[in-house]
Amino acid sequence: MADREARGGTLVIGGGFAGGYVARCLRKRGATIVSPENSMLYTPLLPEAASGTLEPRHTVVPLRMMCPHAEFVLGRATSIDLERCRVQVETIEGVVNLSYHDLVVALGAVSRTLPIPGLADHALGFKSLADAIHLRNHILRRLEAADAAPNETHRLRELTFVFVGAGYAGVEALAELSDLVRDALKYYPKLQSVPQRWVLVDAAPKILSEIPMRLGDYAAEKLARRGVEIHVETTLDSVEAHAAHLSNGEQILTHTLVWTAGVRAHPLLSQFGLPLDEKGRVIVDETLAVEGHERVWALGDGTRVPNLATPGEFDPPTCQHALRQARRLAKNLQGERKPYRYRMLGQVATLGRYKGIADVMGLRLTGFLGWFVTRTYHLYQLPLLSRKLRVVADWTTSLFFRRDIAELSMLGHPQRLGDA
Repeated sequence: MADREARGGTLVIGGGFAGGYVARCLRKRGATIVSPENSMLYTPLLPEAASGTLEPRHTVVPLRMMCPHAEFVLGRATSIDLERCRVQVETIEGVVNLSYHDLVVALGAVSRTLPIPGLADHALGFKSLADAIHLRNHILRRLEAADAAPNETHRLRELTFVFVGAGYAGVEALAELSDLVRDALKYYPKLQSVPQRWVLVDAAPKILSEIPMRLGDYAAEKLARRGVEIHVETTLDSVEAHAAHLSNGEQILTHTLVWTAGVRAHPLLSQFGLPLDEKGRVIVDETLAVEGHERVWALGDGTRVPNLATPGEFDPPTCQHALRQARRLAKNLQGERKPYRYRMLGQVATLGRYKGIADVMGLRLTGFLGWFVTRTYHLYQLPLLSRKLRVVADWTTSLFFRRDIAELSMLGHPQRLGDA
């Protein structure tokens, strides 16, 4: 078993938005990042990757490019020895022990699921790039199935799409993918007279409950005008291979149910011996230090982060909060130990092509202006000039052409040599 010391004395577990930015902000001081992926996913761009507006790899940033002064270890942390300041990591070359002076835990979150009959077997997730590509392929396959269907009932079932969870992920994914289907139907003459059915389900009293009511109402109105059925104060009771059953008694015949009903802290956090709250999040103080542990820090979606700008509340799992937490923690690691304080600049969301909503410093924008501000904000948040330029090129191209409808079903699954 090999033993190594973290570069600069700082070991970062997790290469997501929070962990990646801590290492980036430490600059030449350096750090060692442990992550099972060698890139960071910018999750707000997932809906556009799924719809074909963006090239999928343009939504991820290589960690070695993003953090040129950091050491990168491809692997998974399996245990933490808090007394000996050492982390055991499983890598492709075997087990490695990494010692540290400062430990940063930034494992993030995973999709939150519920014990709903059939959910694990028949629902599609939307949390990773692989999920986005799989969903895109699935929807394009549904168009092919509808085109080959023997009757109208079968076609309608194939062209019915249910999204459970009306937060940012659910609303933006539905809007983008409905645009994809609309563009694709131009090439399916037999389906142009068949009605599509898009259904959005959420347990909350309204969609996009995180944003100001006026903007949420505007989003609901725009989606309803596009024919989207919105079921609020409604939950999913069960899922079958060909149907979804809602708590309001409705049965929806469909082959497509997308689960976007929130996230939960990474389950691996429970194995590290750190203090956790009732939701499984790491408990930290106002400086992002883990309670009861010297030189151990945590941030991001898997952490309960108190914010002095919002007393009594904890930060939501968003990229803008993770970025500000990372900047504060990097300064604390370098000796400027101060409490974390961040007042949110605003919230933004896209509703498909040329439509969006934005609440920026109290200014509420809708329509094209909201869409433009949303894209500008995401471009600002995305690290690396090379990635920004690639995304701008994709966006510019999409202004003049319909979305690409090529299925990527073999992506990452090459045919074996000798197979026909």
